Amino acid sequence: MFDKISSFLVPIAGKLNNNRYLSVLRDAFMLAFPLTVFGSMVVVLLNLPFLNKFLSDGTISTLSNTFGVAQSATMSIMTVFVVFGIGYYLSKSYNVEAVFGGVVALASFLFLTPFTVETASGEVITGVLSLDRLGAKGMFLGMISAFVAGEIYRKIVQKDIAIKMPAGVPPAVSKSFAALIPAFITLTIFLVIHAVVALVFETNLHDVIYSVLQKPLTGLGSGLIPTLVVVFLIQLLWFFGLHGQIIMNSVMDPIWLSLSLENLEAFKAGEEVPHIISKTFMDTFTVGMGGTGMTLAVVAAILVFVKSKQMKQVAKIGGAPGIFNVNEPIIFGLPIVMNPLILIPWIVSPLVVVIFTYTMMRIGLVPAPTGVVVPWTVPIGFSGYLATNSIMGSLLQIANFFIVFAIWLPFLKVIDRVNLKKEEEEAKAAMANQNTDNVNM
Repeated sequence: MFDKISSFLVPIAGKLNNNRYLSVLRDAFMLAFPLTVFGSMVVVLLNLPFLNKFLSDGTISTLSNTFGVAQSATMSIMTVFVVFGIGYYLSKSYNVEAVFGGVVALASFLFLTPFTVETASGEVITGVLSLDRLGAKGMFLGMISAFVAGEIYRKIVQKDIAIKMPAGVPPAVSKSFAALIPAFITLTIFLVIHAVVALVFETNLHDVIYSVLQKPLTGLGSGLIPTLVVVFLIQLLWFFGLHGQIIMNSVMDPIWLSLSLENLEAFKAGEEVPHIISKTFMDTFTVGMGGTGMTLAVVAAILVFVKSKQMKQVAKIGGAPGIFNVNEPIIFGLPIVMNPLILIPWIVSPLVVVIFTYTMMRIGLVPAPTGVVVPWTVPIGFSGYLATNSIMGSLLQIANFFIVFAIWLPFLKVIDRVNLKKEEEEAKAAMANQNTDNVNM
């Protein structure tokens, strides 16, 4: 049965993992990661729940107005970094000058972005950019325009339609002139698209893409059932030795990140956070509990209740990395990969935890994640607090820890008995060999 499933899943997972566009998208999001983490940490510090006990409202407001730029210049314009990253890494994958691919993609996206803002009173201000179009609302249009611009640009470059400079011209100047015609053609195409949409249809692609594509997809991605399907696939892929997190996140990250950005905007405005499922939810309450599969609880269960020397040694090796959510020593050392005795708890425990976490947030017992980016290496307890801005987030992680612990324990005891029997047989065989050697001597 495992061979049949593996023969079906492995080729599909391999194609997804090696897909040029998914790889580019993954790298583009990682380009923005350090910036968004910095912005998130500033947001956390400015919104500590006990801050009002030490500082006056006026002081808090001043601090927020002064240092809030850190969030506005990072997380609020995350689409800008992603668009540049897509253009850069897509061009690089085709061995085309990457920097020019990045700036052309960014300019193409801005061509489609309205430089107007409508106030609450209905007044239209021109010559300004709305932050939401550079953040959550513009994410999908940004990705689409960056890929299209990147493909147009690289095809023109690869057709060698360029201005050639004579030898001896500085490389920076030569590269700029070589990029001139491809950039000119690409930007002209996007300028014409903008003109047609604005003049003929009297709208903009931001609103069209958001209404037709992004809003339905984020609505689907924020649901519990689709999330459970994704978690199931992540666990199943890992069982067959494939990095389920990378494969599935390449597909889901645009949706989850858009949800996180919408949460952050609401949190900063003092409004109710609209989404439970988001990138922060997935990182903090699944990966953030010992790595994929939440195996920190598995390590604890082995150290406390298991007698097998082999399993205890694996747990000792995997304990320290597991605290920081790195669990490859457990996945490959226990092993979890292709181990039928472990398949049930490996798949069931994350699904149960996701359902329990979602329920606790849905009923309001635990706040939903605020949308700040919490690095996935932050240990359990700390990450829960940072993600929800509440100690209840930490307590929920601890409750989830014991849920995983309880689900895994019966299966670990069965594996322990198998390993103990095997270790006893090996010890008896070693003793018999030693006695035989003594007799022969």
